[in-house]
Amino acid sequence: MQENAQTNENTQTQEEEIITFDSLGLKPEILKSIKFAGFTAPSPIQAQAIPIILAGKDMVGQAHTGTGKTAAFSLPALNNMKLDGSVELLVITPTRELATQVSDEIFKYGRNLGVKTVTVYGGSSYKRQLDLIGRGASVVVATPGRMLDILKKGMLNDFAPSMVVLDEADEMLDMGFLDDINEIFSYLPTSRQTLLFSATMPQPIKTLANRILKDPEFVSITKGETTNSDIEQLYYVIDEHERDDAIIRLMDSEDTQKSVVFCRTKSEVDRLSNVLSNAGYLANGLHGDMEQRQRETVIKGFKNNSVKVLVATDVAARGIHVNNISHVFNYHIPFDPESYVHRIGRTGRAGTKGKAITLLTPLEFKELQRIKQKVGTSMAHAFVPSKNDLRNTTLDNIVKNIEDQHIYDEAHKVLDRLKEDIDEETIMFKLISMILDKQDIKGPNNIGIPEDKLTAILERASKRRDGGRNSRNRGRGGYRGNSRNRAGGSGSRDRNRSGGGYRGNRR
Repeated sequence: MQENAQTNENTQTQEEEIITFDSLGLKPEILKSIKFAGFTAPSPIQAQAIPIILAGKDMVGQAHTGTGKTAAFSLPALNNMKLDGSVELLVITPTRELATQVSDEIFKYGRNLGVKTVTVYGGSSYKRQLDLIGRGASVVVATPGRMLDILKKGMLNDFAPSMVVLDEADEMLDMGFLDDINEIFSYLPTSRQTLLFSATMPQPIKTLANRILKDPEFVSITKGETTNSDIEQLYYVIDEHERDDAIIRLMDSEDTQKSVVFCRTKSEVDRLSNVLSNAGYLANGLHGDMEQRQRETVIKGFKNNSVKVLVATDVAARGIHVNNISHVFNYHIPFDPESYVHRIGRTGRAGTKGKAITLLTPLEFKELQRIKQKVGTSMAHAFVPSKNDLRNTTLDNIVKNIEDQHIYDEAHKVLDRLKEDIDEETIMFKLISMILDKQDIKGPNNIGIPEDKLTAILERASKRRDGGRNSRNRGRGGYRGNSRNRAGGSGSRDRNRSGGGYRGNRR
């Protein structure tokens, strides 16, 4: 009897856990838009956040990118709107690209309600943006700089949104917008509902949340990790001079439908995009020195598949949210864990699987360990395929292509000519060899540090660290300083990497 009661209780719990969009209490017009968008069930962040937002509460949402955060806040926001001709929702995003995407998504969800959205960002006409708002926009999606400029100059009358959303708050911190955000809130009504979404929660974001939110609810679906479980994470250990060969070999061996390659500098973006283009890839670069029109052209090409490989700096790629990115490549390991989270979050979006690949040298192992410990993620070590490995993996594709090949009428004429001097078996071998010759595998046969050599390198490095600690115990002050610099744990160079100075350089 007790077992039956327990079974019934478990069954009831499972039934209660099944959440659908219909069960969330959304308007029929919104449910119709959800169905049109192809959503079948709410994602975890949507299932947890929507009831809280519908109830009018402030909220902090921590989740990795690609989890459906835009729908999580926009669906309940649209549901609660009065649609009285005033701006009811203000969404602040770090980049104009993300602002445009969020605006498009909100418009899509609210189309059956007649909701009008306006995107506000720098580099475009003030007059046009203000005119569009004045025509009855219910939603404004803005970047911090342009929004603050408009508010300081008093260009909007009676601007009092009832809901304000900070989207990708940690990205805005990285890009130096925290002061702008604080000042923007000084112009907004205190009687508002405020939502903050962020993949990571560094201390400045926690401080901001405490200041602008009132008794917020907290929703976190990270489960101890800030990276997406749908992303397979691999790292390859190479010598410094092998980076170009390694990235090309890995692209050749992977089924890279669409990918982003992250570089540290603008000059590196320009050089590597040329290298990949010369290797036959549809590659283009994106960085902060490009004019806005150039940036928009590159992003448009990436979205419509005329560009398959986007080579970009961290800041330039923030706000690029394309759901069908299959791979992210870190040409260099990023300096800080937060950048790693943002980079790999470009793939594995909207329930799809993705792969994140990082290149590093033995000297960068300490950076890898720091990221793994801080982010709480797992990365597997792999070896760059050799030319022979790659040839073997392409054999199945060659067989399939031959089987699927259409036979032209002229083929028999060529075969008859060949048979005059060569037997049929030799003809077949020669034709297959011609196909194999076209499998142009670039670079040396072997790329990367082999396992036995890598093990020896890491053992020597471990002994040097142990020796450094022993020397410190013996009080040899001169060697102490050198050891700290090599380990990277407490030297000033490591602190500068994660401090404000580096953020400024990246911008």
